[in-house]
Amino acid sequence: MSNNGDFSLAGVRETARLIAPYIRRTPVFRWRGDGAARCLGHDIDAYLKCELFQVSGTFKARGVISVLSRLSPEIRAPGITGFSAGNHAIALAYAGSALGVPAKVVMVSSANPARRARAANYGAELIIEADAASARARAEEIVARDGMTLVHPFEGLYTVLGTGTLGLEIVEDIDALDAIVVGVGGGGLAAGVATAAKLARPEIKVYGIEPEGAPVISRSLAAGAPVTLTDIRTIADSLAPPFTGPTTFALCRDHLDDVVTLPDSALIDAMRVLYDDLKLAVEPGGVAALAGAIGPLRQRLKGKRVAIILCGSNIDLVTFQKFTAQG
Repeated sequence: MSNNGDFSLAGVRETARLIAPYIRRTPVFRWRGDGAARCLGHDIDAYLKCELFQVSGTFKARGVISVLSRLSPEIRAPGITGFSAGNHAIALAYAGSALGVPAKVVMVSSANPARRARAANYGAELIIEADAASARARAEEIVARDGMTLVHPFEGLYTVLGTGTLGLEIVEDIDALDAIVVGVGGGGLAAGVATAAKLARPEIKVYGIEPEGAPVISRSLAAGAPVTLTDIRTIADSLAPPFTGPTTFALCRDHLDDVVTLPDSALIDAMRVLYDDLKLAVEPGGVAALAGAIGPLRQRLKGKRVAIILCGSNIDLVTFQKFTAQG
């Protein structure tokens, strides 16, 4: 049974209108040539959705701006807060700057220094906590004390309507599309993309790619309900929340055709592929979809026209070199 709730194509289109002044409609690039042939053969027609060129470096700005644009001036005035390993914090900081509201973001101590600096450069106040649980608790304290609005990194209708705009762009920009491959963390991106794409074109297959060391969506799907993980081990920190939420879980359950897990080594291989062929330095979570397409999904995608979402690029040169130098 479908569990779209209030998620509709009309809602996605209205969200696209609301967020258009603040985000980029990112390009679609038909991936051809020797690099593509080595990775996919000659029988997969691959298009890269380059969301790594988004204003905040990832898709996260879409969901945050979607939420913030719907707040009344009175609710918006005290500002926004949230918890993050980095990419959501940058999006919060950007959104606060773009719409003229204060932003106070709580980041985990393991957050990449470059992500901390990017959030700070947008004028946000940064607070550092030891882990995801304490960061979430601190953000909730800020809401209670300061009256700020908590913008969740992946859960909630307006957040997934925001990520749904990315799915809508894909089906509008690529004719006769057969499949979409998308990275999966807490499920916000996958939920929005898959639901919007299937509402527009029900025949499209949507595959989620998850790190082996952070399989929260696949474990939740197996359990039939959202679960919380106690052990996260992956270099893809942007795909590594220890939990999902009821909205994202339900939409992923109803609209993802499969979720495939990959080791970190596959993510590193995909990082090398993009750099060697297109000179793009992409974070591990940002290449998950590509890693899935050139790895375990390759046989399933034969003869298909496929959109592969490159969802983030927030990585510094030192970290990129460290990962790609691994054997």
